Amino acid sequence: MQYNFDEIIDRKHTNAMNTDGFRSYIFHAGPDMKFPYSDDEFIRMWVADMEFATPPEVCQAIKDRVDKRIFGYSQVFDPGYYEAFSGWCGKMYDWDFPKEQLVFSPGIIPALYELVGDLVAADEKVLITTPAYGFFKHAATYNNRTLVCSPLKNDNGWFSIDFADLEQKAADPKVKLIIWCNPHNPTGRMWTAEETARVGAIAEKYGLWLISDEIHCDLIRQGKKHIPTAKVMPDYPKLITCMAASKTFNLAGLMFSNIIVRDAAVRQQMAAHDKTIGLVNPLSLAATQAAYEQGGEWLKQLQAYLDGNFQFVADYLAANLPQAVFRIPESTYLAWLDVSLYFPETEDLPMFFANKAGVLLEGGDGMFVGNATGYVRLNLAMPRAIIAKGLQRICEAINQR
Repeated sequence: MQYNFDEIIDRKHTNAMNTDGFRSYIFHAGPDMKFPYSDDEFIRMWVADMEFATPPEVCQAIKDRVDKRIFGYSQVFDPGYYEAFSGWCGKMYDWDFPKEQLVFSPGIIPALYELVGDLVAADEKVLITTPAYGFFKHAATYNNRTLVCSPLKNDNGWFSIDFADLEQKAADPKVKLIIWCNPHNPTGRMWTAEETARVGAIAEKYGLWLISDEIHCDLIRQGKKHIPTAKVMPDYPKLITCMAASKTFNLAGLMFSNIIVRDAAVRQQMAAHDKTIGLVNPLSLAATQAAYEQGGEWLKQLQAYLDGNFQFVADYLAANLPQAVFRIPESTYLAWLDVSLYFPETEDLPMFFANKAGVLLEGGDGMFVGNATGYVRLNLAMPRAIIAKGLQRICEAINQR
């Protein structure tokens, strides 16, 4: 089947955060906040879900489950789900894990909120690299834990780990947990086996828990292959891996994630603290299993389309915004764009582009914790025609300043 990623789908009246939630999420404001653009006029390049239809095979699996007509309390009893997910991991990453290590969460964010509280005492600390996915910080804040940040090194848009700084901060006896993003959001770096091994060695040296958020692991450029942290650290007992089909197949609203926990005591603790008491949404389970069983070809075509989107953006920026710093990332569908040369004074970039360009985007330290001044993040998981319109507006707004 040839899938159509150029289709423009109307998301109005679906309670989509993408269309209706931007005021509260980006601007921390209510529905009365006004802009020079109506809501329908905005180009939405912000929240990390896709403007592409979920694979038809997945939609059919949901319809088939609906035809069963009963949606009672559900858990994952049948081995078919584990077989589908572990088979996907074997095919995509040459990696597998024992069935008993797999637990479920409504999302990786809820899992992080729980695990930070479980693994880090009230007077202890959590270590992350920056820029970072904002909910890493929020997980620490939610649990009243101290956050420690190690800035990534930035060489003209290429980000790497400052291992000396990371180890210095990991050596603090109060640091108990590293939350690691592999591949990295927002920069799009795919960490090499050598880089991952060095991070793992630091965690082992100081006896730290290591949570590896790998939600973007399938959203990589053609020809790349994801390296799970667990594959590099096959025997480290204090490793927890977080994966989901939600980003890969545009299923975020179904709230279903895989948490692979090696330590049996932590699995028991998670079960004891699980506010959902182990229950799962039966439609989410059917959809996710179908994605892993039948979504391979859709993903291949998606990757090719996203690669084209990134090249389009690179070419457009080179021609129209030459002082911007942009590298096509190795992973994600998110462009991490440095426009700081156009904004010598600190400015609220999401507010600027909403008011002056009619483009909704995220950026800066407020969204990405730190080490993100002058950066914006653009979601490119949408038809190319929408991206072209958004880029035109962004460049015109900057060049008319």
